[in-house]
Amino acid sequence: MADDDDLDIGGDESSADSAKSSGGIGGLIPVILKWVAIVIGAIVLIVTVVVITMNIMNKNSPSQTVIPTSADVRQSREVLDWYSSIGSIRTKTSDATPATVVVEVVLGYKKDDKQASTEITQRQVEIYDLIRRYFAQRTASELLPKNEETLQMEIRNSINDDVLTGSKIRDVKFKSLEVIEQ
Repeated sequence: MADDDDLDIGGDESSADSAKSSGGIGGLIPVILKWVAIVIGAIVLIVTVVVITMNIMNKNSPSQTVIPTSADVRQSREVLDWYSSIGSIRTKTSDATPATVVVEVVLGYKKDDKQASTEITQRQVEIYDLIRRYFAQRTASELLPKNEETLQMEIRNSINDDVLTGSKIRDVKFKSLEVIEQ
């Protein structure tokens, strides 16, 4: 029996060694999974706390996703080439006591539009005459600064409709507009 006890003791030792060696590798996987679960849980907890805190802090303040811009920035204006060789035009108004009008007009056309530039140059005398007649048909009260935009649009439309055939001007500006009453 003593031999049996010795065998059992030795047998237990050999089975314990094999359990430790196989349990060490097998026991490592649950420990790794436990730490991965703890890290993932911590990340979820931190993100949740940050989101709730940010919502509470930004509850009364407006969202910063809207960027205010002025009307000048929002409207992109077309870049034009300007024809300024018409010169100064002098005429009288159609008032009972005529006032003298001295105006210097520039015409804006599409950038790098050679056809418009050529046609404006070729029809310069007609454009000069049209502008002179336009101001001669107006009274001094119609030529006030508050009406300049209307005057510019009417002149632009008249030149496009009555003088130019193959191209169009986009804008008319006054370098100077003087109404000298007598």
